Amino acid sequence: MVPKGVTMELQKIEGVFNICKIDNIGQVDFTRGFTFLSKTADEISLVCEAEKTPSEALEIEPGWRALKISDVLDFNMIGVIAKLSNILAEAEICIFVVSTYNTDYIFMKVEDYDRGIQALIHNGYTVI
Repeated sequence: MVPKGVTMELQKIEGVFNICKIDNIGQVDFTRGFTFLSKTADEISLVCEAEKTPSEALEIEPGWRALKISDVLDFNMIGVIAKLSNILAEAEICIFVVSTYNTDYIFMKVEDYDRGIQALIHNGYTVI
């Protein structure tokens, strides 16, 4: 269910994405519309359009589609991702979540994407 008092709209993001492990950020094409890079002491992870996957990627998990939470999320909002992930878990859909300063992105495997959208709509979310 949508968090109380919140009208949650999710936006389809066009394209197919790959989730990668890389060892050099110089491999990343930042000219595209969606590129997400995270670096920790243990790894560098990249989410990018499938056709822009670096050929030198160490590991690739291919075939993901994305939804964006349309609204800018306040840092005090509690349970937004928990509610979305619970709905998708009940539908037996694996997700990968990326958070930015303003909002969150939910990635689902291509073969589960339409079913995931239907589960979210059934639980009160609007998908545009």
